[in-house]
Amino acid sequence: MVELQYRKLADDEIGQLIMQGCYSEDWNLTEVVDDFLPDNVKNTRFSGFNRLGRFDEEITLFGGVRMRTGIVNAHIHNCTIRNNAMISNVKSYIANYLIGERVVIHNLNQLAVESKSSFGNGIRIKVINEMGSREIPIYDHLSSHVAYMLALYRHRPKAIKVIEDFVANYSEYISDTVGEISNGVQIINCGIMRNVKIGPYALLEGVSKLVNGTINSCATDPVEIGQGVILENFIVCSGSRITDSTLVSNCFVGQGCVLDKHYSAVESVFFANCQGLHGEACSIFAGPYTVSHHKSTLLISGLFSFMNAGSGSNQSNHLYKLGPIHQGIVERGAKTASDSYILWPSRIGAFSLVMGRHYRHSDTTDFPFSYLIEENDESRLIPAINLQSIGIIRDSQKWPKRDRRKDSNLLDLINFNLLSPYTIQKMINGRAILLELLKASGDTAPFYTYHGMVIKNSALYRGISLYEKAIWKFLGNSMISRLQRRNIQSFQDIRDALGKDTPLGSRCRWLDLTGMICPSDAIDHLIEAIENSTIRSLEEINASIRSIHENYYTYEWSWASDVIELFYGKPVISFTPHDVIEVTQKWMKSVLEIDHLLYDDARKEFSLIKQTGFGLDGDRTVQQLDFDNVRGEFETHAEVSSIRDHMAKKETLGKEVIGKMERLLKMESIKN
Repeated sequence: MVELQYRKLADDEIGQLIMQGCYSEDWNLTEVVDDFLPDNVKNTRFSGFNRLGRFDEEITLFGGVRMRTGIVNAHIHNCTIRNNAMISNVKSYIANYLIGERVVIHNLNQLAVESKSSFGNGIRIKVINEMGSREIPIYDHLSSHVAYMLALYRHRPKAIKVIEDFVANYSEYISDTVGEISNGVQIINCGIMRNVKIGPYALLEGVSKLVNGTINSCATDPVEIGQGVILENFIVCSGSRITDSTLVSNCFVGQGCVLDKHYSAVESVFFANCQGLHGEACSIFAGPYTVSHHKSTLLISGLFSFMNAGSGSNQSNHLYKLGPIHQGIVERGAKTASDSYILWPSRIGAFSLVMGRHYRHSDTTDFPFSYLIEENDESRLIPAINLQSIGIIRDSQKWPKRDRRKDSNLLDLINFNLLSPYTIQKMINGRAILLELLKASGDTAPFYTYHGMVIKNSALYRGISLYEKAIWKFLGNSMISRLQRRNIQSFQDIRDALGKDTPLGSRCRWLDLTGMICPSDAIDHLIEAIENSTIRSLEEINASIRSIHENYYTYEWSWASDVIELFYGKPVISFTPHDVIEVTQKWMKSVLEIDHLLYDDARKEFSLIKQTGFGLDGDRTVQQLDFDNVRGEFETHAEVSSIRDHMAKKETLGKEVIGKMERLLKMESIKN
């Protein structure tokens, strides 16, 4: 912004202002721009040192109401007000603020900064453990990945201390005795606002109270704060909407979030595209796409991401006499059914469903895509069953479409893959556990027990089969993607294509840094660089994290090639066309079998029992017609068509790869 030039008020301008009901103890402390016109400054008291811009335009408000810019019925103390702001009906005063161009402040109680403020930066949020010790110091550009390290890498205290020092330095750097209301902000019919900074084009309407925080709105993705909202000790990022009497205290709200319908949140962090309606959050780490829509739903002292909480879902972190010290982990993509209950500490595996009430400390991390259900007061585990659920496929397709972020600077880096080294490594572990249970208890036992959970015989066999299919589906996908990127003309070309580009990602655990899937050794290198001062700023940490995210598929292949060797029994750098054909055939078989299961699962949604309640006043024909017009016909339904298209494309791709390999074998045979 070009710095404006200011001058003292002329005597005739002072006279006009006085005639228009304005007052100042010392008019020499008020400066104005060269082309200042006093016409639109009325009934205003000035105290302290103030600077005023030009007020010669109109602003159109909701409903088409047009109002002149200027200052009417206000008390202004130590403020700079830029060109064509509109300030009217301030009941108390505005103190210590820089107010940008074309800002609208209409019907406000108070806006003030007292002493030096960091505007919410540096506030320590007690996530996951309600008693503390996993605090995250929040700041304007906090990502879910840095927050994850701050909360969960307490075994690396030196790195934590360095990052916290970076945050403290940033908080001190941006601290000021003057707040800012940036260009284009609208503040209408609001209450008390103290020690807040508001970014460009934010809309605040009917807000009750804001205390000590920052609203990082931007022109491309404005923030909306609405009726009855109270925010204390907060940072809200671009594209977020907080409305309808929502109460937020000690929280970070990331990009594209929605907190609405009387939601209550305390000591929590929410990252990209989270939604909270009606319910309550206490000391949670809500990774991207954590969603709670229902009344009486409590999320407490846990880590969540890509999670959908059913109505009345609850967790308990207060079992023993030492206080609420327990925590829970709900891995990405999990759901809770209505009235579910989980006793912390527990850990729920990725893309799983929890139904019923579970009073044991469940740990299903090695059983992704499972059901954990209550039956006869027992926790029943149904491994891998969600791999054949059309609902999981629908979820994976809807998440990218529901990314509300429009800011060019995305803080959270998101990998939407259902099958990745993160989930496949767990399937490998789960399959091994199921095989060990089978070996230990025999193949005819009606039930098997694992960590207090009961697994039926049929569920165990199905789990082994589904995990094997998913593993081969992933391995084949990874191998074929690798081959497709190269021009394969010889046996050596195959081996070159299947060689690793980097050792990173190989033979290590894979992590979900709440949105970003990555190998643990890459994160270990990052942590070491922070500890030894190779990385010296928050910006450099973010750049390193982005590099890890962008190299996901390179790291994925390093890991997948090792697993292919484990499952196929031969290193990929020794592969011949025969080996590629065999792995591709295993891949095709697995893909098509899983797709057929998904197809059958989708068909259930069109069964006769699902048509109950349709065609209310007619016979069976009317019922069918009503159902078809509301839900659509099975064969033409979008999800069903998508499955058929997927099957056709994958079958075509598999035949294409096999055809290439067969031609190579034929060429080699001619040479010999």
